Amino acid sequence: MLNRRNVLFLAFGIGFGFLLSRAGATSPAIISDLLLFEDLRLLWVIVTAVCLGAALTWIAWRLQWRARNTGQPITIQHKPFKRGLVTGAVLFGLGWAGTGVCPGTALAMIGEGKGFALWVGAGIVLGAGAGSWVSQRLERG
Repeated sequence: MLNRRNVLFLAFGIGFGFLLSRAGATSPAIISDLLLFEDLRLLWVIVTAVCLGAALTWIAWRLQWRARNTGQPITIQHKPFKRGLVTGAVLFGLGWAGTGVCPGTALAMIGEGKGFALWVGAGIVLGAGAGSWVSQRLERG
C-alpha cells in the first residue's frame, strides 16, 4: 500500500535513479573508463556524493538530530570485523568487474530498460542470499 511516506521514498528513488543516469553511472562503458582511469568524470560525481554525505552526517551529529520514530539521537554504530567480509568483498569486486555494472546502479539500469541489468539484479539477490547464508554458518562456528 502506498502511503505518503512510501510515495516520498519512491519519488526520491526515481529522482536518484534519474541523476545516476544523467551522471553516466548506468553506462558500463563509462564505469569501465573510470576503473581504467581513462575518464574520471564519474569519479567527481562520487567524490561530490561522499562529501555531501560527510557534511550531512557532521551536521546531524553537531545539531543532535533525532530519529523521527524513536526520538533517539542519530548515531553511527561501528560494526565489528567479520571473517566473511574479505571473501564477500572479493566476490563483490569480481561481480562488478565481470558485469561492468556497479551494483548500486542496477535498478536505475532496469528503469532505463537495459535488459541485461535484470541478470545483474538477479545476481545481486542471489549473492546477497548466499552471503547471508555463509555468514550465518561462519557465526555458528
